[in-house]
Amino acid sequence: MNIALWLQRIAATRGATPALMRGDAHVADYASFADQAARLAGGLAARGIAPGDRVGIFAKNCPDYLVALFGIWWAGAVAVPVNAKLHPKEAEFILTNSGATLCFTSEGLEAPNATPFGSVTADPIAPVPREATDLAWLFYTSGTTGRPKGVQITHGMIAATSACYPIDVDPVSPDDAALYAAPMSHGAGLYAAIHVRMGARHIAPASGGFDPGEVLDLSKAHGPTSMFMAPTMVRRLLDVAKARGETGQGIKTIVYGGGPMYRADIEEAVARMGPKFVQIYGQGECPMAITALSRADVSDRTHPNWQHRLQSVGRAQSLVEVKVDAPEGEIGEIMVKGAPVMPGYWQNPEATAKTLKDGWLMTGDVGTLNADGYLTLQDRSKDVIISGGTNIYPREVEEALLTHPSVHEVSVVGRPSAEWGEEVVAFVVCDTLDEAALDAHCLAQIARFKRPKAYIAVPELPKNNYGKVLKTELRKLV
Repeated sequence: MNIALWLQRIAATRGATPALMRGDAHVADYASFADQAARLAGGLAARGIAPGDRVGIFAKNCPDYLVALFGIWWAGAVAVPVNAKLHPKEAEFILTNSGATLCFTSEGLEAPNATPFGSVTADPIAPVPREATDLAWLFYTSGTTGRPKGVQITHGMIAATSACYPIDVDPVSPDDAALYAAPMSHGAGLYAAIHVRMGARHIAPASGGFDPGEVLDLSKAHGPTSMFMAPTMVRRLLDVAKARGETGQGIKTIVYGGGPMYRADIEEAVARMGPKFVQIYGQGECPMAITALSRADVSDRTHPNWQHRLQSVGRAQSLVEVKVDAPEGEIGEIMVKGAPVMPGYWQNPEATAKTLKDGWLMTGDVGTLNADGYLTLQDRSKDVIISGGTNIYPREVEEALLTHPSVHEVSVVGRPSAEWGEEVVAFVVCDTLDEAALDAHCLAQIARFKRPKAYIAVPELPKNNYGKVLKTELRKLV
């Protein structure tokens, strides 16, 4: 089934419902949204774009982004969204690797075969029939360790991820608004489909990006709003809300994921803003759909195991199986299979063979799974520090350091050691670096052999365009 049918159907039944907004301005209702997508699809067909052909989107968040995305699907083509923060050369690699024949761009962005929004239009056509196994989206991994790979996301995978959302993450009603604070080229865009299916509003900030004050203002004016955020974005939103004396009025749900959310941060966020938070764990290879930690679990402070649950990423979502390649309670590689899992990487059979084994996606993440089904991430397998033959998981050290009042951000990596093989080094964003105080703080919470052998003060941690800390860059520094 073509996902674009969801837009056609909601337009037929709720055509006058507000659909697209840019900041405070109403841009289109669902009838107009569907008509624009159908005309864009007609324009693509007139240009010779056939079902299965790739079409890029290199743009900041805006209402036209959703028109382009659904118009591409409407035509039976494959969307190749590219993060607007990437360098033009990085965007060029993605568009060339995918074989995109044209690319919709917003003002100020350069790309091969650049095509402004609104310049491709013709008489509307009917949605082109697609099977669940047909490609809908090429999702390029963030490329923190080399060239990004193109994850093949099918119409069936988007349907599966969308079905899991109201079951495992958050119910959606026509009164809701999806606020696109994170890049539409990533998780925020993947969640657009379920909000279209339910006839919700879609709000693109006028800034085209993430501004915490703007998010707070739009939510207050147009709530109930739901949005996806990386943990670093939640931290920034919380800091601005505190400075303004606000509690996130109008925000219904913040779905966070894409990196570790430290317990101290989420506890403070819930205390300040209330039960608005849901955590998801996913990868491009199984987009947004591996596990979820419910609103109730994130907010609960009465359950005997609430702290352990809060440090987990929740339980398996409804359409997947999750297991750890180790006995119960022991650390092993996390594996997942089910309807949201990719069929493979774009034109990369070697990488596909390494990642998909007997139907299971080998995530490359390591963690534990307890008897209640809660999955706790430790780290990427490549991030584990082996010191003196013993595994040390950086996140455990990071969690301990973040409870110190002077520490704002921290990232732990290993550096070569002639004596131990590797030793622990902590990069710290803090008010004042007091190594003795941090050492004592660690020794009060974790085993002595896990404590950092060195603390390095930095003004900020290097991050990629999705807010993930680039440990590869930190390793270069040590």
